[in-house]
Amino acid sequence: MSKSKKSKKPFDINNMTPEEQLKFEIAEELGLGARVLESGWRSLTSKESGRIGGLITKRKREMQKMAKDEAKCREEVTLS
Repeated sequence: MSKSKKSKKPFDINNMTPEEQLKFEIAEELGLGARVLESGWRSLTSKESGRIGGLITKRKREMQKMAKDEAKCREEVTLS
């Protein structure tokens, strides 16, 4: 019984979704960008992948908070 592997998609740095851009940006900040470009996401350890995932979550929360704060400021300005 052989295990089937998922098909390997080529990593295209010029054609990424915003989420993929964020993921790659964080990987570069952690010093993993070159390895991802060379060998793909599968070359990362689970610890490295988890670290990237945790930082993505943190960054998304920060962006949501900033968006809420901006909306609140706009609301206050229009009420003034």
